[in-house]
Parts: sequence; structure tokens; C-alpha cells
Amino acid sequence: MAQWLKRGMAAEAKADADRKVRDIVEAALADIEARGDVAVREMSIKFDGWDREDYRLTRAEIDRCVDSLSPQERKDIEFAQAQVRGFAQIQRESMRDVEVETLPGVVLGHRHVPIQAAGCYVPGGKYPLLASAHMSVITAKVAGVPRVITCAPPFQGTFARAIVAAQAMAGADAIYALGGIQAIGAMAIGTQSIDPVDILVGPGNAFVAEAKRQLFGRVGIDLFAGPTETLIIADEIGCDPEMAATDILGQVEHGPDSPGVLLTNSEKFARATMAEIERLLQILPTADHARKAWDAYGEVIVADSYEEMVQIADQIASEHVQVMTRDPDYFLNQMTNYGALFLGARTNVSYGDKVIGTNHTLPTKKAARYTGGLWVGKFLKTCTYQRVLTDEASTLIGEYCSRLCALEGFAGHGEQANLRVRRYGGRNVPYAGQAEPSAATRA
Repeated sequence: MAQWLKRGMAAEAKADADRKVRDIVEAALADIEARGDVAVREMSIKFDGWDREDYRLTRAEIDRCVDSLSPQERKDIEFAQAQVRGFAQIQRESMRDVEVETLPGVVLGHRHVPIQAAGCYVPGGKYPLLASAHMSVITAKVAGVPRVITCAPPFQGTFARAIVAAQAMAGADAIYALGGIQAIGAMAIGTQSIDPVDILVGPGNAFVAEAKRQLFGRVGIDLFAGPTETLIIADEIGCDPEMAATDILGQVEHGPDSPGVLLTNSEKFARATMAEIERLLQILPTADHARKAWDAYGEVIVADSYEEMVQIADQIASEHVQVMTRDPDYFLNQMTNYGALFLGARTNVSYGDKVIGTNHTLPTKKAARYTGGLWVGKFLKTCTYQRVLTDEASTLIGEYCSRLCALEGFAGHGEQANLRVRRYGGRNVPYAGQAEPSAATRA
């Protein structure tokens, strides 16, 4: 039976924090709905200390950001974007339109139709996370979305040079220097200066995630992408304490509410990793963020077997699951609830976050139980169509439809079918609800 050497924050405390976030977001979105640009500006000043005449960057400002890149910086961004674009294109090519004759004269099909406007949030208040520009903008463009706008918060009192450059290089049609609830609300609800979008995508803090949740239905969203979550599954054969500790702290530095969990089958390994975490927290430059997250949300779990480790991992349903064990493929083949798997010690979550090509916008808060991460298919609507080519086919389908409608008591639906049976099959079908035929039908 598994034992917890360290537990994170109690569920009641998490729920209380969530309620406070929910109330703040609800009030802020209502304000944006009522006052538009005025409310957005006030929130930007209040939360980010940031104001300018127009939050949309000009072409000249964007060009200056791109031109400011060193040759190596530009090469690095281009490399990362090429990996993301290449994998997104592979995903798009796997999705084919279909058309098939399912019965003689009955044709069914579907088309993958791009969403027409996407809003991409690129977090960057503490760190300029330019990788999120690749993941959202490029994926949307590969899907064929004609209008893609981006919002990223200011960084150190101005717009983040690297983020702006990455957004532009990815193909964004409009770039706004806005962050937080005000950015999400402006893109989804629309203001006097920002036209609303059809879908919101991109990761963010708890306020961004909650704003997306509350706006779902009014617009589409990619998924619930809140604070970063990391689960390290490790044993003494596939990993060592330094690597496990490094990979936990490398992710919880995102913020003070980022869970980092170690799941192992060795108590000795678990305790050595905990000691190594404490050592690294003395020298890690981002230890202030990482320490808060580890103290409040860190967990260490020792299981008896691989089977129990899989069971616990699926219950956690973590955003990132890094597997460093004797047999990583065991977890690939057995696990069902995860945002993304990173298999073996040679890879890690940071590769996926920044450059390897898979998308880093992934489900959190146990949403991995029912959805995967952002991918090209999130920007496509799979829309069906049907066509009946012959009188015989319409008569055949119509007779079945008529009887099924009668079972449900839907007279109007049934008459739609009956009319076709009479018109195309020449059958003397009773009228639904004993309605008399029209003169044109009798003729």
C-alpha cells in the first residue's frame, strides 16, 4: 500500500483559494462586458502597472523587436518554430475529409473546417515565455485559421521583446500587450477596439485559467490550462536523486501554486530525492518561486509496485508525466490519464515546453481524464453533411424515419419523412397527425 512521505496543501485550502479566484474573475469579466476598453485599461494599470494609448502594437514596434534579435536568438526561435510547425502539419495531414456511400444512393461525409478567429494567450509576467507563441499561433495557422490575435502581459515595464518577435515570426495577425483577466476578457467578449474571437487558447495562471473556464460556451477554449503540474515517476534503475530533484524544481519554478510530485517504488530513493531538493533550493536562482510551490504543493509518494504506481498516476492525472524507470514503455502502455508523457532520462518536460515539437499547452486540474493537450484539431470543426441521390434511397430512409418518429411522438418530424415517401416512392403513407395532403401533393 502506498505511503505519502510528503503531502501538498489540503483540499479545503485549495477550494477556498479557488473560490476567491472565481469571485475576482466573475466581477472582472462583468466589468469588461459593461465598460469595454475603459475597464480593460483600468485593470491593466491596476494589475500590471501598464498603460498606453493603444494596446495593439504597431508594425514598427513589432519590426523593432524582430530586428533586435541576435543571429543566434533568431536561429534558435526559428529552430523551435520549425519543430512545432512540422509536428502540427503531421497532425493536420492525419485528419482527412471523408465522403462515403453508406447505402445505395446515400452519401455521408465530413469536412474539417477551420475556426475563423483565435485568441492566443502568451504568459509572460514573471518570465517571457515565448514558446507559448509557437505552440498556439503556429498550430492555429497550420489548421488554417485566418485571423489569429495574441495577448501577452508586459515584462519589466514594457512589452517583452522576445515574445513579440516570436509572435510575429509565428504569423500572428495582431499583437496586443495585455495580460491577465483583462486580456482574456477582451479577446472573448470584445471591446470597442478589439473584435472578439471564436476560441481562446494558451496557458496562464489561475486567473487566466478561471477566466477561460467562465467564458467557455460564449467562446470555445482549448482546455483547462492552469498552473503547471509535474509528476516524476522514477525508480533507482532509470533515474538518480539529482535528476529527479532537478526535474521537479525545473517545473515548480513556474509559480507558487505549481504542484511537483515524485512517485517511486523505493523509500530510499524518495528520501534521497527530498534531500537533493533541499540542497538545490539553496543554489537555484528561482528558488523563491520553487520553494513556495514545493512547500505548499509538493508531494512524495512511495508505492509497492509498478501496477500501483500506474493506478496512483492515473488518479493524479498530471499535466506532465516524466517517466524515468527501468521500463518506461510499461507506463506508456498502461497509463490513460496524462497531458503528455516524457519517456526515459534522455528527455524531460523542458524539452516539451520549449523546443521538441509537441505542444506544451496541456490539461491541468485532472482534466487529463477527458482531454488531451492543444493540437491542430482544436482549431478545426468536424462538420458533417449528407446527400440522398435517388428516389429509392429517399423512400427507404424515409420509411424507417417515419416509423421511428411515430415511436417518439414527433408528428412534424414524421411528416418530413412521409412527404418524401409519397413524393419519391409513390407510397400511400398516412399523414402524420391525420393531416390532409395539400392540393399540390394530391396532384
